[in-house]
Amino acid sequence: MKKVLHIISSPRRAASLSIKLGNAIVETITAQQPDTEVEEFNLIEKQFPHLEEAHLTSFFTPHEQRSPEQLAAVLHSDDAIEKIKNADILVIGAPLYNFGIHSTLKAWIDHIVRAGITFSYSEGGVQGLLKNKKVYIAIASGGIYSHGPAQALDFVEPYLRSILGFIGITDITVFRIEGTALPGNSETAIENGLNSVRTHWAVAQQDIME
Repeated sequence: MKKVLHIISSPRRAASLSIKLGNAIVETITAQQPDTEVEEFNLIEKQFPHLEEAHLTSFFTPHEQRSPEQLAAVLHSDDAIEKIKNADILVIGAPLYNFGIHSTLKAWIDHIVRAGITFSYSEGGVQGLLKNKKVYIAIASGGIYSHGPAQALDFVEPYLRSILGFIGITDITVFRIEGTALPGNSETAIENGLNSVRTHWAVAQQDIME
């Protein structure tokens, strides 16, 4: 049985296209593997605090030496990391806001990237400690950033690939609903994005059969 962790970072709820795209990914996974267990983790409903001194101090203090305040400060991070460790697949919804990710997603990332827990330093360099995870990223944007003149302004996909790779997660597939703010392009953009999910799994199934 596979376990999927669906990370939501859009505040737009039912109107969110990154959530719609993320849901399509999850639904396709569960259609292929009906016994899949899915946990939804909504970062808007349960916002992670931005890192403060108490969090950073707790990260670098051994568990047995932490004060009650430090034990409370580290709970968000420990819980988030445990959810990732328990998951086989992560689906991360990431709307593009001002060329980057939503602040709630950045706060979550700051709590999961921890020295000695999700990565380590050695003489050979940095070693990511979260292995054997598959990640699907659902990006939604009003403009087109996957290619063309605006591609250099996309700091969502490169950042997420880099930071996830830093902690050992390198098997990443990106789906997009993009160009929805362009005149006459909204419905086509949504359908193209959702179709890309269906096509991906159809090709994967064909490869398995051949």
